Amino acid sequence: MATPADAPPHAGRNWQEVIVTVLLVMAALGTSWSSYQATRWNGEQAKAASRTNAIRIDAARAQGQSQAQTQVDVATFIAWADADRRSDQQLADFYVDRFRDEFRPAFDAWIATHPFTNPKAAPTPFALPTYQIASKQEAARLDADAEVSAAEVRLDLQRSSNYVLTVVLYAVVLFFAGVSTRIGTPRLRWILTLAGCLVLISALIWIATFPVSLQV
Repeated sequence: MATPADAPPHAGRNWQEVIVTVLLVMAALGTSWSSYQATRWNGEQAKAASRTNAIRIDAARAQGQSQAQTQVDVATFIAWADADRRSDQQLADFYVDRFRDEFRPAFDAWIATHPFTNPKAAPTPFALPTYQIASKQEAARLDADAEVSAAEVRLDLQRSSNYVLTVVLYAVVLFFAGVSTRIGTPRLRWILTLAGCLVLISALIWIATFPVSLQV
């Protein structure tokens, strides 16, 4: 069976030029598509980064609130302890009445352990698991959400980079196709053309696995 290299020069040249034309068209279209997708995924990455920053700001705000609330709890507890030490029951009750709702369960649980006579009791109510601050838990949740969003940023950036890499592969196809038209030796001309076909097919197979971002 005759091969492209064994075919008559004129017929072989015509087939080679047809394939080169297809390579040029496909590479040009592929370059446009990949460039568009790289731009789209850069936009997705920017939006995800904005969401991440917003979540981190909310997390920092919640963390700041939890720290302020903890400081209030510590201050009122110290004031109560001082009044209790001085046996000023009226002042001690005054501070107990002003404990925050989130601190009161921990304080009551701590008092129930008889901390002044029980050496195994927790040193303060803050060491008990019943001391929970909603804003601190919210900050932890937002931090976790921020990590998920940051992972999406990295993924979108990788997708954009992958599309940019396919643009490089299409440039290689254009190089092989263009150089092949300048070569006078039929065998070498076919080698370059087939090399361009191989790179193009590999790029198309790889890009078929990429996610697509469209905006109408």
